[in-house]
Amino acid sequence: MNQIFDCIIIGAGISGCTAAIYLKRAGLNILMLEKKAIGGQIINTSEIENYPTITSTDGFTFSENLKKQIENLNIEIKYEEVLDIKNNTIKEVITKNNIYLTKNIIIATGRIPRKLELDNENTLLGKGISYCATCDGFFYKNKDVAILGGGNSALEAAIYLSKICNSITIINRSEKLRADCELINEVKNLKNIQIIYNEQIKELKENNEYLDGIVLNNRTLKVDGLFVYIGLIPTLPFIKNVNLNLDNGYIVVDDKMKTNIDGIYACGDIIKKNLYQIITAASEGAIAASNIK
Repeated sequence: MNQIFDCIIIGAGISGCTAAIYLKRAGLNILMLEKKAIGGQIINTSEIENYPTITSTDGFTFSENLKKQIENLNIEIKYEEVLDIKNNTIKEVITKNNIYLTKNIIIATGRIPRKLELDNENTLLGKGISYCATCDGFFYKNKDVAILGGGNSALEAAIYLSKICNSITIINRSEKLRADCELINEVKNLKNIQIIYNEQIKELKENNEYLDGIVLNNRTLKVDGLFVYIGLIPTLPFIKNVNLNLDNGYIVVDDKMKTNIDGIYACGDIIKKNLYQIITAASEGAIAASNIK
């Protein structure tokens, strides 16, 4: 007979890991399922300076510490993509190779980068197009790159790339940046960064299957790389057979992180809320876990 878990956590970002830590310490039998790596979107963050007790760190280091904590607690984690869940008395979590049984589910899958939706965007991925400066910045050493976006993530990426690339052009779709004042001031003081306002990317130019330039509303820029930071969207491809209450793709939960379905909880960036931060995601993971018996 297949093992029945007390809870399966789908997603190993800060929210899912916090839930797992609380559940494991409470003595529950749990399993974590993660598609890629522990840390989620945190891995892509170049600097973390607003988390209590941490003056400054990077997302990779933060994620590695999180991984060590999971390992030290002997929390079982399997690197499998969830394809479907079935809401029976004993719930089923289905991956490509396995079906796991559980009394409760916590969904903590977070978000993925929003794409440009241009014709050759997918074919140029890894050949000039990137959604992660800390992952791919090294490949553009001493080259000219552009960043699309005007929020905190875009400006953090620009600051990180300023130490690697020859020049960085920030393309902002409005007349005002949306980032924190400190980041804006830091970017404006860096000599190899320029900002273009009120522009959008209309076309991606390529040469020999690699990005060669970008066409904007009023000009064309020759660049070797383009880093896209135009927001994140929730990722829930596996809930087609579960009638979860959603709001614009985000899961609606109550103050206990409960969804509209008994035994299914959600936390972190996958839920509908006002503030998407590491600290709020951790808090939500703890709340979800504390309501599972």
